[in-house]
Order: sequence, then structure tokens, then C-alpha cells
Amino acid sequence: MDEKQLIIRWGIIGCGDVTERKSGPAYQKVSGFALKAVMRRDAEKAADYARRHGVEKHYADADALINDPEIDAVYIATPPDTHKFYALKVAQAGKPCCIEKPMAPNYDDCVAITEAFDARQLPLFVAYYRRSLPRFLQVKQWIVEGRIGSVRHIHWHLTKVASETDLSGLYNWRTDAAIAPGGYFDDLASHGLDLFVYFFGTVTQAHGISLNQQGLYTAKDAVAATWLHNNGVTGTGSWNFGTLKREDEVSIYGSKGTIKFAVFEEVPLTLITEAGTEELTIPHPENIQLYHVENMQKHLAGILQHPSTGHTGAHTNWIMDNILGTL
Repeated sequence: MDEKQLIIRWGIIGCGDVTERKSGPAYQKVSGFALKAVMRRDAEKAADYARRHGVEKHYADADALINDPEIDAVYIATPPDTHKFYALKVAQAGKPCCIEKPMAPNYDDCVAITEAFDARQLPLFVAYYRRSLPRFLQVKQWIVEGRIGSVRHIHWHLTKVASETDLSGLYNWRTDAAIAPGGYFDDLASHGLDLFVYFFGTVTQAHGISLNQQGLYTAKDAVAATWLHNNGVTGTGSWNFGTLKREDEVSIYGSKGTIKFAVFEEVPLTLITEAGTEELTIPHPENIQLYHVENMQKHLAGILQHPSTGHTGAHTNWIMDNILGTL
């Protein structure tokens, strides 16, 4: 097999903000991958993205990209309500796929997607990239090493100030209940809940209270939850998107210590034990999905198992649906 055949040629459906820096450039930087095509319904914006990022092809029609014989794999970076629609087309075309998070607006759609890819024995990934970031791998290492003893409980508190868009009433798909029933909970809390499953294993029970306190949009804006991991670790979380200031703190409580960190803020990781307090700063890469994309390349090359698959992504949706009371 020559060198050209070893390169997996990717196409992106939905080249919006997330692909500008967080993800798109990673597909160009990772050895063994090449970003060859992008698609956006607005043809001019698709052409502009392709020009600025040095991408060879651009489309305004997703089917044209999916069925392009020179595209080997597809990354779906559209809003969640279209993930199932496009993913089933990618599965039908027989190509590996990565889907942005959350995987879909509901668990049932996630099951339909995973079944389609399983039936064709095709690789399916979900962009829960925190499972691949060194910052969070360090937290997992502390847990595995027993630095805080037996883990008892995890708690996450996340708040956000209502944005100018929220207050203005301008449309935002992230707060449209038809696309994201939990609003910012779907978009943001999904990252942390997925990460906690990576740390402690699948969740067997999840319960919650959710409501709209502000009346600024149709989706929920306040959520409180409890859950149980299959290894006996209990979890609680509170998320509110209309407070005075932004707060983001996770505390993992063990029999011999505590680990504190943030899911989104780049504050130091803190390890507290009887020996004292240790702080460690691990910066993110310029393109935050870089290690996630690298791990996809290694998975497709048969080197390792990617930590974020369709099945793990679907499980995260199952947790969220249970918390929101929609399952």
C-alpha cells in the first residue's frame, strides 16, 4: 500500500464556529488524516471556509460530500437535531464517522445511530474530546493510583450569566427546546457527565429536577441531579444559566483525599490529602480536539481503542434524558 492510500480523507458537514479552531485544524495537523472537503448550506460561507483553511473542496449539499468517492470519513458538526439525519446517510455510504456532542437531542436517536453503524461494522466516534485531553487524563491517573483512596462521591457545580443573546430574545439553537431540550445543560453539562463516566464507569441510575426559571427561551435553564455509577460512586450536580457570575468546580471526594478541578476553566488541578495540597497546571492544545482526533487516527490504524465511541456517547444522552425526565 502506498503512502497516499494510508491517508484517510475527511469531509466536514457543518463548518461553523466549532470547526474554526477547536476541531477543523486538528484534522489537518494529525498525521494520516487529511481534510479534503467541507459542506455548509450557505455555499458562500462554505467556499469562504475552504479558502481560509486551505480545503480542496466545498459543497452546499451534504449528500454530495457524503457520497464523494474521494472522501473516506465524515465529521458531522451541525446542531444536534440533524445529527441522526446525516449520520444515517454516512452509515449507508459505508464510511466511518465522528459526530459532535451531544450525539443527538435524545437517547432514542442515539440508539438508532449506533445500530446503523453497528450493522455495517463501521467505526463511530463522538466528540467528547475531554476523554483524550492530558489535563483530565491526569485526574484519572490520580484516581487509578489511589491518591485519594476509595472514591466516594463526585459533585459538579456550574453556573453561567445570561448572555446578551439570551436577554435579547434573539434565536439561539442552543436554547431551542426542539433542538436542545435542556438548553445549555445539553451543550455544556454533557461534557462533564461524559467525563465522569470515563472516570468511574457507567451510570445505573440518574434522577433530576429541571425547569425554566428565567423565561428567556424555550429550553430548560436550571437543573439539579443525582446519579449512581456502577462501582458505587455517587454523584450530584447543579447547573444554572442565569446567575450573577460564572462558576465551574468539580470535587471528587475519596476516603483519603479530594481532587478539585474545572470542566471548562483552565484553573490548576488540585489534589488535597493528609500530606498537603498539590496543584498542577496542564494547558490545553491550541486546537482542543487535537488529541481526540489523534486517537481516532490511532483507532482506525488499529493501534488503540478510542475512549469516545457511539456507545459511550449514547450512554451520556441516556443520563441526560433521565435527569431531564424525558426518558
